[in-house]
Order: sequence, then structure tokens, then C-alpha cells
Amino acid sequence: MTERATNASPEAPRGPGALRDPDQARAVATRLKRAQGQIGAVVRMIEEGRNCEEIVTQIAAVSKAVNTAAFTMLTSSMRECLAESTAESSALADRLQKLFLSLA
Repeated sequence: MTERATNASPEAPRGPGALRDPDQARAVATRLKRAQGQIGAVVRMIEEGRNCEEIVTQIAAVSKAVNTAAFTMLTSSMRECLAESTAESSALADRLQKLFLSLA
């Protein structure tokens, strides 16, 4: 596999509904990387035998970070669809709405 195929770059072709705004994409990736670090911390807490309340509090924080990333992606994609206002964007908006509701 080439580097281009494994690492999405601004020049890489983007599928329907992909984040086109590089600032939004960076923000989502940063939030998910932070959540990834939090998950590692939760695993360590479990392995160390920390109390349930502390662990669940951290799991809730991870869950919120992941959900916020998903909502950010969907909101940005929906805005782009509405700005385009084509028949294809209408179908995509319907699919994005279903994804949005799946997170609720």
C-alpha cells in the first residue's frame, strides 16, 4: 500500500459526506486522539484496581469525546450538503440524518 493510500491527505479524493474543511477534520482527529489516550488511561485504571466510580467517570468522558467528534463530523457534512443543494446532496443529507439520529 502506498503512503497516499494509508494516510488521507488534503489532495486525496474524498467520498460523499467526507469532511472537506481541513480545520474541522483536524479538530475531529485531535478529539479522537485525545479519547484514544483516555481509553488507555481507563485500561490502566482497571488493571491497577482503581475504584468503579473513578473508572466510570473516565469512561463517560471518553464517550462524550467520541460522540462530540461524531456530531461535529455529521454537522459539518450536513452544512456542506445544504450549501451544495443538488439532488445528490439531498440523498446524502438523508443518509447523514439517519447517522445523526443513530447517535441520539
